[in-house]
Amino acid sequence: MFRSLRRALGAAAAALLLPLAGVQAAQAGTAGTAVTAEAAVPGAGYWHTDGRQIRDAAGQSVRIAGINWFGFETANHAVHGLWARDYKSMIDQMKSLGYNTIRLPYSDDILKSGSVPNSIDFSGGKNADLQGLSPLQIMDKIVAYAGQDGLKVVLDRHRPDAGGQSALWYTSAVPESTWITNLKALATRYKGDSTVIGIDLHNEPHDPACWGCGDTARDWRLAAQRAGNAVLSVNPELLVFVEGVQTFDGVSGWWGGNLMGVARYPVQLDVPNRVVYSAHDYATSVAQQSWFSDPSFPDNMPGIWDKYWGYIFKQNIAPVWVGEFGTTLQSTVDQKWLAALVKYLRPTSTNGADSFSWTFWSWNPNSGDTGGILKDDWQTVDTVKDGYLASVKAPGFPPGGSDPGDPGDPGDPGGGTAACTAAYTVSSDWGGGFNAEVKVTNSGTTALKSWKVTWTWPGAQKVTNMWNASYTQSGATVTAVNAGHNGAVAAGGSASLGFGGAPGGGGVPAVSCTAT
Repeated sequence: MFRSLRRALGAAAAALLLPLAGVQAAQAGTAGTAVTAEAAVPGAGYWHTDGRQIRDAAGQSVRIAGINWFGFETANHAVHGLWARDYKSMIDQMKSLGYNTIRLPYSDDILKSGSVPNSIDFSGGKNADLQGLSPLQIMDKIVAYAGQDGLKVVLDRHRPDAGGQSALWYTSAVPESTWITNLKALATRYKGDSTVIGIDLHNEPHDPACWGCGDTARDWRLAAQRAGNAVLSVNPELLVFVEGVQTFDGVSGWWGGNLMGVARYPVQLDVPNRVVYSAHDYATSVAQQSWFSDPSFPDNMPGIWDKYWGYIFKQNIAPVWVGEFGTTLQSTVDQKWLAALVKYLRPTSTNGADSFSWTFWSWNPNSGDTGGILKDDWQTVDTVKDGYLASVKAPGFPPGGSDPGDPGDPGDPGGGTAACTAAYTVSSDWGGGFNAEVKVTNSGTTALKSWKVTWTWPGAQKVTNMWNASYTQSGATVTAVNAGHNGAVAAGGSASLGFGGAPGGGGVPAVSCTAT
């Protein structure tokens, strides 16, 4: 009942939007207090659950702190924004902003033979390697590049077809057998690729869906067990993400957001330690709820979340992933709601990965009742909205899901002197402009308090936008100083800045780094 407005705006109007001008840089840090600077970066390999924790292949706790990028579930049969941007530049920007996971909604239509993607701009070299591909082949490219960038992917079976959301996991046109066959096909397709950590079985089940009622035609918990076991039969390494319903024991909430039934009727799968429960939660820009007008709002919200889904985490039953939450932030109520929810999700700085996982809705600006992290030009970041999420962002993962290996000689054997190195990488170049990242690594044995990098271009390049650093440019020389949140870098750790520049081309300059 709450998703009728949150539909993508038309691709035709969006085709007028502008190309990328800039990217943002990743936050640095560690996922948990038990992980030392010498330990492998958390996130390698496939993941499993352990009580309320999600753990990587080495047993280190990890936190999903990501973003929804929709479009595969629509008639475009591909992620949105490709009419304005190169897909690699957007994934680079997600990484640079500190998101570590992409939730990719899709409909079963993309698995149909002859399904063709549309509204993709190939001009100026954009999306060149997507030309002529099927929707699934484009998904392969998204997954591959995300993994290369050190992001994980959760596939989200959002709808049976591109026409709209369904209350149940099946329709007359897409029966349960097709749903399960397609889930297995995707699980098989990405078997062995630990970039894809799991599948969200169906988006936002709602009335008449029930939890624990025993009616196989309506009982979402039983359906999730059937589908989850089918997925694990072909790829037993995946996590199985199970959303809630709308109503349990006469108590109603958001579509997919009611997990009250888990206490009495948990999802039980043949492979242990694979279930992650997923809740959705929204603000008044999506729909009004009684708790928003309660005189105690927003202090009443933790109790609301405890009742619907938070207790699962707090009682150490299983991990909880808030797969969708979002708002336009236009009303004071929504601003208070988002601030309260972020606090409830537990700051990474104090709780590490012993926290709720999440993927914000959405990356796309064309979500009608929430907007996105990107503004309508598909390039500019809504820094206010993104800023609300800063405390619950978490470190990225090893590229390709593998151990990044030895971070190298820490240097500075004498100790006590701050030292850093910097590496400049061009992530995309379309002729008229380019995106680049500068990664700053603490090469000393003492923590950095701040850092500054300087480089000189051989040509006429200029910075058009820079994120997670402030900069000055004099002629061809650029000097960038850390932002307030990423100046402190532990020994062996790193921070990054990202930027867009123009024109394109030119060599990679040498970068000097100074630190205190």
